[in-house]
Amino acid sequence: MDAENLRKSRDEIAVLRKKVDQHSELMAEKDRTAQILHDEINTLQLELSQIEERNQILTKDNAKLLQRWLDAKQSEVNRMNEANEFYEDMQSRRQAVLNWQAEQTSEDGETQTANTNGSGNGEEKKETGASPKKDGTPSLAETDVNLTPNG
Repeated sequence: MDAENLRKSRDEIAVLRKKVDQHSELMAEKDRTAQILHDEINTLQLELSQIEERNQILTKDNAKLLQRWLDAKQSEVNRMNEANEFYEDMQSRRQAVLNWQAEQTSEDGETQTANTNGSGNGEEKKETGASPKKDGTPSLAETDVNLTPNG
């Protein structure tokens, strides 16, 4: 019986050693897997920090570009407003000259029609071939002045 118990004990020891070896291999594999996962986590964290840094840089660049675009558009608006003010000023001056000419012609008894359309591109119609002059200088309506803001 002792021999059989000894044999059974040796068999059990062999089985248990195999199990210990298997568990050791399993633990080593798990350690390798854990190390790989740890390395991947570190790599991904580094990549994430680089992406976040790049995102911050791009956000700042975007804000700068947006501000430059808004400044350019504001400058364009200001130029258009100045051009419109200039155009309106020229139109009011033209109308004042035409009104003054109409007063002068009505005082002088001459009949002349002035083109008063609002485009600023009209030309004054003359009934006679002679050009009316005031004090020897040609009147303002006869000079070839283009009063549009676009030149």
